[in-house]
Amino acid sequence: MEEQQRKYRLLFVCLGNICRSPAAEEIMRQAVMRGGDESEYALDSAGLYGGHAGASPDSRMRAHAARRGYLLRHKARRVEEKDFDRFDYIFAMDDSNYDALRRMAPTVEDVRKVRRMSEFLQHYVSDSIPDPYYGGASGFENVLNLLEDACEGVYKKLKNGGGL
Repeated sequence: MEEQQRKYRLLFVCLGNICRSPAAEEIMRQAVMRGGDESEYALDSAGLYGGHAGASPDSRMRAHAARRGYLLRHKARRVEEKDFDRFDYIFAMDDSNYDALRRMAPTVEDVRKVRRMSEFLQHYVSDSIPDPYYGGASGFENVLNLLEDACEGVYKKLKNGGGL
């Protein structure tokens, strides 16, 4: 499988896989492309809640992301136990996602793959990437700001040091 041959396999996870995680996936994809490292990365996103499975990202997130040049094409899916085998790092958008993913991890080694996306913020201070779903336009813009910052942080660490 080509995905298994990639150097870095990253999964971004939020609750429904319709706002934060698909945006993180696309923002990271563009950061990797700008760096010329597409062949080194396999990227995906998923949600802890399966009720949106097969759906496109939230229309508000798509609109805000499009203004910044991000085209969100991902179809929502639920995170699965086999994702812990498929990915090297699994990024949780908030503490609730983080705790749920750690409980879901089949082994101690898999628990170590789960990281908080906010750990990689370079210019912003936030304990989490907040869910913009029930907020207004400023919430979506804030999430995109945080994700751009955190994705650049992840990319720089992997490019410079080879691990997180």
